[in-house]
Amino acid sequence: MSKHVYKASNAREYFTRERCYITEVANDPENEALSVAIARVEPGITTAWHVLRDVDERYLIISGTGQVEIGEDQPVPIATGDVVFIPAGIRQRIANHGSDDLTFYALCTPRFTPDCYISLE
Repeated sequence: MSKHVYKASNAREYFTRERCYITEVANDPENEALSVAIARVEPGITTAWHVLRDVDERYLIISGTGQVEIGEDQPVPIATGDVVFIPAGIRQRIANHGSDDLTFYALCTPRFTPDCYISLE
């Protein structure tokens, strides 16, 4: 197995206190610059308000529809192919208003670690 290829099939999905499912595809100390996870939000669910300390995050929507709230901005509808940028230290949450799962890549720079997560609920 190559140390340069991260296989999504080797990662396990888990449920978070944020009310979504996460599959960490690439997140290790040897690559501090970026982590890659797949997030899945079930229909009718809005994730918890939270902040990532010192970590910028980008969502690349893979499937589904919903809306994202960032900071004090009004909610913005999102759909497949959209990219959302959340600056470090800005509150965020995402809602699935569709009938199918809302799935997206969560790309964190630098990489996500549990101590950067701050719950606001």
